[in-house]
Amino acid sequence: MVSVAACGLPRSGPNKNEIFEGSVLNGGDAFVVTVTPSVTRATAVQPSFGFSSSFLKAGVMAQDIISPGDTVSVTVFENVKDDPLLGNTGQRVSNLQTLQVDGQGFVFVPYAGRIKAAGQTAEGLRDAITRKLDPQTPDPQVVVQRASGLGSTVTVNGQVAGQGNYAIEAPTRTLTAMIARAGGVTIPQAVAVVHVTRGNRTEKVWLADLYTNPRLDIALRPGDTVTIEQDTRAFVALGATGTQSRVPFQTQTLSALEAIATVGGLNSNIADPTGVFILRNEPEELANAVLGRNDLQGDQRFVYVLDLTQPTGMFEARDFLIRDGDTLYVTEAPFTQWSKTIGAITGSANQAANLASTASGN
Repeated sequence: MVSVAACGLPRSGPNKNEIFEGSVLNGGDAFVVTVTPSVTRATAVQPSFGFSSSFLKAGVMAQDIISPGDTVSVTVFENVKDDPLLGNTGQRVSNLQTLQVDGQGFVFVPYAGRIKAAGQTAEGLRDAITRKLDPQTPDPQVVVQRASGLGSTVTVNGQVAGQGNYAIEAPTRTLTAMIARAGGVTIPQAVAVVHVTRGNRTEKVWLADLYTNPRLDIALRPGDTVTIEQDTRAFVALGATGTQSRVPFQTQTLSALEAIATVGGLNSNIADPTGVFILRNEPEELANAVLGRNDLQGDQRFVYVLDLTQPTGMFEARDFLIRDGDTLYVTEAPFTQWSKTIGAITGSANQAANLASTASGN
């Protein structure tokens, strides 16, 4: 028996007593804390996504606002027959097709010169061209039409059916409309995060929140980039669980009970339901809040303990939230090591008997 104990039996990790021995109270480097309602409240911190006021207050773009990169068509009707300014003799209508708005927001119109177009409506640009031409040809009648160009587009990429550049048009002037225009998302809505980059700022929201809260359906601006990504948060499951692996989050919030269920529950043959642990590094502020202190500095190692056999144990596991990077560890029940020991002894004895039988038979 001594030799069996000395050789060390295989197991999935430390047992419950060994974890408690690593507590700060015993000279270790981790705070071992039993989960209670107050602990659950103090640790219920989840990533908060949302748009800033500058994004939320941006009004819906007028459909015909001209931007750098757009193209406009200009048609001029002149009230002269013999010597029109823009056309040939007898030609009263001149079509100036596909004038490109340059990077500085200007277009060049013959005899009118460079005119500021960006930021104007088609009507505003029409008035500006008319004022420039009027001294040179009597009472010109000008028609301006805007066609969406590179300056009035939004880039949509990531986990969408159709990545690409899409024009901001009447049906696609808001975020949800543009996502729909790109064919919708290709990942589950519950784990989809929407990033919007405008200038040098990037902000994000949960796709599910975007669809349930109309206020988050912000107006788009030329040059915006919309990126759909899958939530990258995950936890690690170890010990006497149904599986041992790195497990991605499947919802915005994940309780300890849901995490256990996600990995197939506890292994009923070997798990100790009194020894369910969540290991994490807590930031200074939360560490002090959990322990009711104010002297801790820097990140602190915490081991949270759940006892599922207690009357409220399942409720505590249901309310305690798992965070990105957590480790869920379930210890083996004490009888498991005892069973392994008996098996080792029995196996050793059987092996010895077989050897003895073989020897006597020779």
